[in-house]
Amino acid sequence: MAEVHNWHLEREMSYPYPGARPKRQVGFVFDINRCIGCQTCTMACKSTWTFGKGQEYMWWNNVETKPYGGYPQHWDVKTLKMLGPQAWTSGGYAGKTVFEKKDGDLRDESVGYLPPAPEWRFPNIYEDTATGTSDKGLSLPVHSNFFFYLQRICNHCTYPACLGACPRKAIYKRPEDGIVLVDQKRCRGYQECVRACPYKKTLFNTEALTAEKCIACYPRVEKGEIPRCVAACVGHIRLSGWINPPDKAREDNPIDYLVHVRKLALPLYPQFGTEPNVYYIPPRWVSRAYLFQMFGPGAEEAIEARTKPDRKLFAVLKLFGSTTRTIERFVFDGDVVKGFTANGKAVVEVPMEEPFYVRPFHDKAHEAYRFNEP
Repeated sequence: MAEVHNWHLEREMSYPYPGARPKRQVGFVFDINRCIGCQTCTMACKSTWTFGKGQEYMWWNNVETKPYGGYPQHWDVKTLKMLGPQAWTSGGYAGKTVFEKKDGDLRDESVGYLPPAPEWRFPNIYEDTATGTSDKGLSLPVHSNFFFYLQRICNHCTYPACLGACPRKAIYKRPEDGIVLVDQKRCRGYQECVRACPYKKTLFNTEALTAEKCIACYPRVEKGEIPRCVAACVGHIRLSGWINPPDKAREDNPIDYLVHVRKLALPLYPQFGTEPNVYYIPPRWVSRAYLFQMFGPGAEEAIEARTKPDRKLFAVLKLFGSTTRTIERFVFDGDVVKGFTANGKAVVEVPMEEPFYVRPFHDKAHEAYRFNEP
């Protein structure tokens, strides 16, 4: 086991391999407050990548209803229970990660489990359930009425548990963009990656007998385009781009700005220790204790910033869903926010106030009359 620095935990931690951050790391920010649970992202991913044999119950992208929903069912409740006490102090995370539990043996069931087949078959079970009980024999907490939608893809973690667990070394993290992929030629279907991933985002193809997972739509990313789930989102809740570690964060990078500068977007279950690269803007109406467990410290401050955004933050939020190109730099002049590619090409310009046009009832140029619909 090597010692690596995990900035989510604000400390060093154990990991099976020495730390090696990629040249660039793909990153995402999802604004939970905007999601309507329409599953358009889910179907966009499904129709693009997982429509073959053995993929009938495979969803690389899914939107589940919390607190009771999950794909596979109750993946987070089970993993949190195995992880044991999770304590945060002013100095960071004081508990153990999935790599440090039981001396870091990723094949030990205390840090991972292999879900049975039925738990993968119902990605929308408990949808829109505010309170209720589980049929899985779990003791779930009673809470005030609330639910929210949680959008999930592979986190393309900085320290992937799937990679660390694979005995065949079939899983690798691309150095050019940080995307985590499975080498299908090396994979033998042992499912150790499925067992180890605390987010359960490595899946098993029952026909090919190999592991498969979200590939971050790398053919699109390589061309400077955003992934399918981001492009298809009708609620404009998703923003994709590049995330830097804190010491290299750029204020004109929209992902860095939301994560590092404004601390508005937080990682999902940072206590797992994988340093995920998908970040969430927490929902405003949910129990703060629940959000603390899910996103760690900073949830209260993030909600406050989201509830009362200043003009610049509001401008960056307007970039969500504004273009199919990857925005690597933004400029805000007070009235307009502009997004640019890596080579400086402007790809989007969003005004802070939408213009209002009043057209005459009688259009003399076209000899047309315009009537307002009731």
